[in-house]
Amino acid sequence: MKNTLAIVALLMLFTFSAFAQNDKYEETLTEMFQVSGSEATFQAAIKQMLNMQKQQHPNVSNEIWDELGKEFLKTSMDDLVKMLVPVYQKHMTQSDLEGLIKFYQSPVGQKFAKKTPLITQESMQVGQQWGMKIGQAFTEKMKAKGY
Repeated sequence: MKNTLAIVALLMLFTFSAFAQNDKYEETLTEMFQVSGSEATFQAAIKQMLNMQKQQHPNVSNEIWDELGKEFLKTSMDDLVKMLVPVYQKHMTQSDLEGLIKFYQSPVGQKFAKKTPLITQESMQVGQQWGMKIGQAFTEKMKAKGY
């Protein structure tokens, strides 16, 4: 009986410890998203989805849309972070996240966070041009081979 109680107590201790570590990781991941600008990007995506819904439901009042917007911006971010914790834990340690936070709090990190959306947008345009160029070259090669 004493052994069973000791095992149960030990299991509870490990479970609470795991939850505490997970909570700390989740908090750190949330902070990293904030300082890196990722949270703003995620929120912009949520706002875009809400605007699409708003267009599909024009009879809904602005007050309702404002209320839904506030709710979804908060709860959706919380849900997303919870869903991303296992992904990040697979690839990044707590210490890694803390290092990223320090980087993003530095002047060059802040500049990078601020410029990343612009760099991403411009890179996508360059990537499309690159893909078209490769596609054309591929088509020409296939034609030259009789296909």
